[in-house]
Amino acid sequence: MSDDRLIVAMDVPNVLDGLELAKTLGDSVSFYKIGLGMLTGGGLALANELKQEHGKRIFLDMKFFDIGATVEAAVRGVAQFDLDFLTVHGDPHVVRAAREGAGGSDMKILAVTILTSLDRGDLDASCMKAGDVADLVLERAGIALSNGADGVIASPQEAALIRALPEAEGKLIVTPGVRPVGADLGDQKRVMTPAQAIANGADHVVVGRPIWRAASPRKAAMDIQAELASPQAKTPNQ
Repeated sequence: MSDDRLIVAMDVPNVLDGLELAKTLGDSVSFYKIGLGMLTGGGLALANELKQEHGKRIFLDMKFFDIGATVEAAVRGVAQFDLDFLTVHGDPHVVRAAREGAGGSDMKILAVTILTSLDRGDLDASCMKAGDVADLVLERAGIALSNGADGVIASPQEAALIRALPEAEGKLIVTPGVRPVGADLGDQKRVMTPAQAIANGADHVVVGRPIWRAASPRKAAMDIQAELASPQAKTPNQ
């Protein structure tokens, strides 16, 4: 039985490649993330097939951002697919609209705080509010959670801070920017190992390239599963 704390980012070009990857990984992975890069390659169709025909959990990473009415309509449309997680940007009006769109479905709305590929220099270049990145993530997380988000997406470096927020009680923390020891960082800048992320309070870790680019993707996934089950992944209060 695979550990669904591991979410594999299916950043492949199309449905056929996605199905082939899922076949290769087999029962070593039970949870997949499908993002914008797959949208024009049949991402929604793949999400539905993996969910309905293969019994996988699905995290649809769309990062919706628009006026409230548009976000609400888009989320209502996604909710009909019975998926598990959906991302939106953590701005209050977006989160509230997404919550309305999700209605009584079981789909969890996860708010994006600050993308894990961004650092302070990137925020400056985008004319974003001054301040330490971790402080801004914490502030945005609190705002999103208090406006109805079921959880947040955040770097593992900020997971412990978010977990300590009163608003985070009973909420989910999902962390991209996770790399096994020795893996190429790629475009990620605020990273930790899977065990470190879980120990810091994350509920799920998202790993993509270190798995599907590996010589044996199944072995890479199983190695991460073993790391998640190790003593190093225990939080201090467990």
